[in-house]
Amino acid sequence: MVQIPRWKIIFILIVCVFGAAYSAPNVLGPGARDWVAQTLPGWAPSQTVNLGLDLQGGSHILLEVDVSSVLKERADDLVSSARPELRSARIGYKRIGRIENGMRVTLRDVAQAEEARRILREIDPNLDILTSDGGIIEARFNDAALEELQTQTINQSIEIVRRRVDETGTNEPVIQRQGDDRILVQLPGVDDPERIKELLGKTAKLGFHLVNMDVGSNLRAGGGNLVLPMLEDPAQTLALERRAMITGDMLVHAAFAPDQNGQPAVSFRLNSVGAKRFCDVSRESVGRLFAIVLDAQIISAPVIREAICGGSGQISGSFSVKEANDLALLLRAGALPAPLKILEERSVGPSLGADSVEAGKMAALIGLVLVLMYMMINYSLFGVFASIAMVVNLTLIFAILSGLQATLTLPGIAGIVLTVGMSVDANVLIFERIREEIAKGKSAIASVDSGFKMALGTIIDSNLTTLIASIILFSFGTGPIKGFAVTLGIGIVTSFFTALMVTRLLAVLWLKNKKGGELPV
Repeated sequence: MVQIPRWKIIFILIVCVFGAAYSAPNVLGPGARDWVAQTLPGWAPSQTVNLGLDLQGGSHILLEVDVSSVLKERADDLVSSARPELRSARIGYKRIGRIENGMRVTLRDVAQAEEARRILREIDPNLDILTSDGGIIEARFNDAALEELQTQTINQSIEIVRRRVDETGTNEPVIQRQGDDRILVQLPGVDDPERIKELLGKTAKLGFHLVNMDVGSNLRAGGGNLVLPMLEDPAQTLALERRAMITGDMLVHAAFAPDQNGQPAVSFRLNSVGAKRFCDVSRESVGRLFAIVLDAQIISAPVIREAICGGSGQISGSFSVKEANDLALLLRAGALPAPLKILEERSVGPSLGADSVEAGKMAALIGLVLVLMYMMINYSLFGVFASIAMVVNLTLIFAILSGLQATLTLPGIAGIVLTVGMSVDANVLIFERIREEIAKGKSAIASVDSGFKMALGTIIDSNLTTLIASIILFSFGTGPIKGFAVTLGIGIVTSFFTALMVTRLLAVLWLKNKKGGELPV
């Protein structure tokens, strides 16, 4: 006997109602959506499917991370650490400096080579150390250390890029690693791509350095000194102490704030470690100049008048309001571990995106109409039931996409169009099985019961194999391929539900109210 428990009927109705509610905002205009958001409670459905780069326009940027600059910094740090250690161990050397992926030191006494190797190994255990004739020791980072450094640099760069993009208010950006040293950034609906490029192109390494007051500005860089140009006048340089007393990672907040003269400036606040160090250094350096350095340029170099112990300060210079806001944004997001180079950039205009949306709508509408006509012509009233289930299926797909705040791309629309045809696949199997049972002379109720039961195994097999394919596409695909896999996978799940639940419910309700006659299938 064909029957459905009451709890299952209630469950089916609840799913359909919630599906209609969560998909409804997608068909409402912007004004209607705003009214719903303001009028209904916060938990009420108000989210819509986000359109991808190819549907609403925006920017596509491919960045290359300069990992070699990080390796140079690590090698410089290694040299800086080795100098005092070798001196304290009374190991003399003729020359010491950076080489590719490491450092080289030439010893005065070859007999001290083993002791020097031990010191270098203590400084960094991830070194391959070779000694050659003449007391020359070369220490290079091993392959594992290089791979770890590259992975760490790329991951940190992705995180910083994400923070900077999020600060601009861009919705649903796509930021992901591509290849060994590249980052793909897709920004749907960006109004000012040039500003995004400027923000991504700045390393934003901030440092506070004491100015070397004992030498002139013509001092050559090297040892413990650093010579950098002024931002306002690059021809003017200052000699700074190489070691920064405060670094950008000690900042906990930065914001635009005019100075006492009403000029644009950036206020900042340091963490406890930075505040204590700033207080100690400024107390010991009253009367000295300290330089605020951003990306190897001196923004300003004020005089320390008194100890600065509040943990807060202000960066002022010849900023415009936009420059000050962007600087505050960069400082909040953090410094990039390595410079980024723009390898590829292309823009998708909103008009092209609108054309894609219209083309997708037309394709989905044509597919929907043709499938509806075929089902109703071939399967009569049961074809109508299948058509209703297919509409419910589309509603559930958009409800899930809206709830997940998924991004819909052009391949995603292709997945939905494909689902339109696949959504009646299970119904065709069921109806053909019912026809076979009728041909054997069974009653209407027995035929429907056998049709749903006997077709279940085939339906599960066909849907499961397609679902596995969509999972593989999502796991190994990128960008548009994932969009196609998401809509296809969701469509498979919802079509399985509508075929075995919604169509069955409609068929059972019709059978209970049937007054006689042949089964309309």
